Amino acid sequence: MALTAGIVGLPNVGKSTLFNAITQAGAESANYPFCTIDPNVGIVEVPDHRLTKLTELVQPKKTVPTAFEFTDIAGIVKGASKGEGLGNKFLSHIRQVDAICQVVRCFADDNITHVAGKVDPISDIEVINLELILADMESVEKRISRVEKLAKQKDKEASFEFPILARLREAFEAEQPARAVEFTEEEMKIVKHLHLLTIKPMLYVANVGEEDVADPSGNEYVQKVREFAEKDNAEVIVISAKIEEEIAELEGEEKEMFLEELGIEESGLDQLIRAAYSLLGLATYFTAGVQEVRAWTFRHGMKAPQCAGVIHSDFERGFIRAETVHYDDLLAAGSMTAAKEAGKVRLEGKEYEVKDGDIIHFRFNV
Repeated sequence: MALTAGIVGLPNVGKSTLFNAITQAGAESANYPFCTIDPNVGIVEVPDHRLTKLTELVQPKKTVPTAFEFTDIAGIVKGASKGEGLGNKFLSHIRQVDAICQVVRCFADDNITHVAGKVDPISDIEVINLELILADMESVEKRISRVEKLAKQKDKEASFEFPILARLREAFEAEQPARAVEFTEEEMKIVKHLHLLTIKPMLYVANVGEEDVADPSGNEYVQKVREFAEKDNAEVIVISAKIEEEIAELEGEEKEMFLEELGIEESGLDQLIRAAYSLLGLATYFTAGVQEVRAWTFRHGMKAPQCAGVIHSDFERGFIRAETVHYDDLLAAGSMTAAKEAGKVRLEGKEYEVKDGDIIHFRFNV
């Protein structure tokens, strides 16, 4: 699945520190704007307790988690839609991602410069969101100038597209993103061709200090971000990028002890990765055998042959049946044999819509 979530934010909000923690790829992190000029791309494993349980149950020779991409994008500033700072580069890079994780500074630190001179997360969010809206407005205005003439000439396709563009323009004028506008399935086909920035799903990442990690409820900045996100129908993940960078260097018991000392059950990164994975509309199915237990990524709504194609194109081309049992049913039964005896293993055909947590053995013939 070649899908990626882009990490964006104003300069010095903790984007690159967070990216370093996610991928341990060493993206440069410095106390000045634009230290990340070209986007850094990193592959992350998706944490999934089900994979651990399956490994214990099947005891394979190896276990392979699924993964997807995060992209760290240069810091944006006010005026980016007009080319200010690294605006044009930022916009071109963000067009290439499928979802946006917007990092928002929710901590005070006199040693770290804020580009606007003060910590104000809502102002930061509004700067970025407005720049994305202005860029989309420009794209829609250009399209309207071409389509409107054809619509007046009773061109069928243009007559369908023009009111969609008009609704988008109306939303942008009200400083609303494209994702806030409701579209039918047919209308969405038109919208997708516009490659709008504000149609992409958004996740807000509140970056807090160490003292707020265990209980961010007392952080007024976080509360403001949550209130804003609720209006945007978006999720908020609270992390401390600096702490996550430290956690990323630890493993096993050492990591568990550190998390316990902090008063948290799992790292913010694990929460972020799962949230971004879900934001992209992704889900996981498994294959399980003595040679290998493996997690595979698919998009919600994909049918069995398409999911088979995730493994290899031959599996999709020669698809016959999918022998399927759900993770919960297998775990309850205790073994594949017991699951079969309980009637929990099914043979599914080409129209079967794969579910998150399905364990599948594909039958195919090429």
